[in-house]
Amino acid sequence: MLFRMDRDRGVRTSGALLIPMTWLLIAGSRNISEWLQMSGPADAVDRYMEGNPVDRNILSLLMLGGLITLFQRRQRVMTILKANAPILAYFAYCGVSVLWSDYPLVGGKRWFRSLGDVVMVLVILTDPQWRDAFRRVLTRIAFLLLPISLLFIRYYPELGRAYGMDGSQYWTGVATGKNSLGMISLIFGLACVWSFLHAYDTEEHTGRKRRMIAQGTVIIIALYLLWISDSKTSLSCFVLVGTLMGLTTFVPKTRKPAVLQLMIVGIVACCFSVLFLGIGGGALQAIGRNSSLTGRTDVWKLVLRFAVNPLVGAGYESFWMGHRLEEIGRLNGGINQAHNGYIEVYLNLGLVGVSFLLVLIATSYRKVILGFRYDPDIGRIRVAYFLLAVVYNFTEGAFKMMSPVWISFLLGTMAVPHVRRRNAPTPLQVPAEDRYWQDLPVPQITE
Repeated sequence: MLFRMDRDRGVRTSGALLIPMTWLLIAGSRNISEWLQMSGPADAVDRYMEGNPVDRNILSLLMLGGLITLFQRRQRVMTILKANAPILAYFAYCGVSVLWSDYPLVGGKRWFRSLGDVVMVLVILTDPQWRDAFRRVLTRIAFLLLPISLLFIRYYPELGRAYGMDGSQYWTGVATGKNSLGMISLIFGLACVWSFLHAYDTEEHTGRKRRMIAQGTVIIIALYLLWISDSKTSLSCFVLVGTLMGLTTFVPKTRKPAVLQLMIVGIVACCFSVLFLGIGGGALQAIGRNSSLTGRTDVWKLVLRFAVNPLVGAGYESFWMGHRLEEIGRLNGGINQAHNGYIEVYLNLGLVGVSFLLVLIATSYRKVILGFRYDPDIGRIRVAYFLLAVVYNFTEGAFKMMSPVWISFLLGTMAVPHVRRRNAPTPLQVPAEDRYWQDLPVPQITE
């Protein structure tokens, strides 16, 4: 029903979008081996390090399909890569860091898989109708993952619910945990908010109301899942970022670059102050958190004690391996992440890696602001995914491979340069790093 109501016969996108869509479906739910209930190595630590050959083969096939697609579009791919040097520099350093990992083979495999995130993003952004491809991939995934999560929770508890070590029951839907369910509800729920606002903001045409009903239905499902999953971080981010998207749609003054930047900086500063500076303690209590952020501050103190090298870290995705994973699990109930994306990067890549990440965030901030100025429609979701990644990682570790937050951050912040037609004048009014494949309405400059 949702697919039929949201159908737009005038949109033509590449069939290759099935590749990143499948990748994101796996990233947003469970590995294929988990769906098939196929176990890997018996020991939990070995299973975490080695993974499952079925998953490895399927993801490798998807990467191969993506690389073949990109080879056919190599001119556009090279243009995009040249415009996104900070992303390339960050991934290059991640690859080099494997050299000093205690487990270079495992770290190398994980780094190679992380390149799959970039491949899938490039498949979407090199589509001839990349704006429609952007919207279609995200909304189609939302139409699948969120209603099926609701179905599992309500009627198939053996698939949609799980139990904690203390025997308490919590909801997982198609994901592997309550925080993961909150994450996909957040990412793909915001995509539906964006599509709803796009349909509302366009002129009256056939199918507009049907699309708004379809998107609105999934938004309601996303809010319900966020509520019952009790994922405070995801729910708070949804409210903050969703409000910003609504303001930039209905209040014209908020579309001015200065006002938009003020709102973004204000949201980040407010969240940082409440979480880390102890300002506005009542806000934490209002969302059901205490001063320890549900034990996160204790986790941060614990994992920092095990930091391998303050300068370069333990190597890409290598901190949570071997004896460190066993020892930290023994001291704190089997955790396998720091619940803070910036600390997670520090543990794996050191201060050098954090510096690369901060440069990437700073340059991405400039890109999304410029992108919003010249194309407010798609700029709205780009700003949303940028802001979401920055704030979400204050209390969750999501700057890592195959995390929907990380993939959406890359998708939202990667610049898509404009390819100038032969003998066409250069659009000097549009900054070089934020020109799009499709022609933009360039503001007229008068003498």
